[in-house]
Amino acid sequence: MEIERKFTIKKIPDNLSQYKKKEIEQGYLSTKEPVIRIRKSNDNYLITYKSRLGMAEIPGEVALSCEEVELPLSQETYEHLKAKIDHHMIVKTRYMIPLPDGCIAELDIFHGILEGLVFVEVEFPGEEEAKKFHAPDWFEEDVSFDKRYKNNYLASIHSLEELFQ
Repeated sequence: MEIERKFTIKKIPDNLSQYKKKEIEQGYLSTKEPVIRIRKSNDNYLITYKSRLGMAEIPGEVALSCEEVELPLSQETYEHLKAKIDHHMIVKTRYMIPLPDGCIAELDIFHGILEGLVFVEVEFPGEEEAKKFHAPDWFEEDVSFDKRYKNNYLASIHSLEELFQ
């Protein structure tokens, strides 16, 4: 189970070089339910199945919850599947920034056709923790339920300008 919230940010934190980072490239074999994603994260290759099917929509829900299954791939299999993705690859650098409450802010800085897009995700062990979360002052708007900030949607647009239309 994945429970997360997403936020736009007011400003990028200083000294990003002090944090662990991942160079990520990902594409989608299916952008509809269920979502099937392939990802290269540094030197790790994965395929991920995500689904909200069968999950009750809870009024007032504060976090995006979904079933998520992640499996390793070989580089060869990843490259084979990469040729079959829908739309385009997403390329981003993800910085892992520890927060005072023990959570990790995953700051995504996008490259390529999404150059200039930056937002942050925080994953939680449960809905209660997500509800109680107090965003740091460098976070801005909660966009957890805005489809424009879902990576499977971002893979389908052709320019950053489309995001704000």
